Amino acid sequence: MSKKKFEVFENETINDCLERMEREGYTPVKRMEVPIFSEQMVNGKVEIEPTGRKIVFEGKLNTN
Repeated sequence: MSKKKFEVFENETINDCLERMEREGYTPVKRMEVPIFSEQMVNGKVEIEPTGRKIVFEGKLNTN
């Protein structure tokens, strides 16, 4: 069984990503949301703050 990860890019919708998966012959089996953090200087201390999230789908290769 072959698996591949597909990231939803900044300029595309979730549907666009799912259509791209289908064109490449994959079926989504798992959706993950990965947080994105950045370091900010606050009062001389480095604080880590969440700045966004990245959506990643794991796809399984179709065997037709």
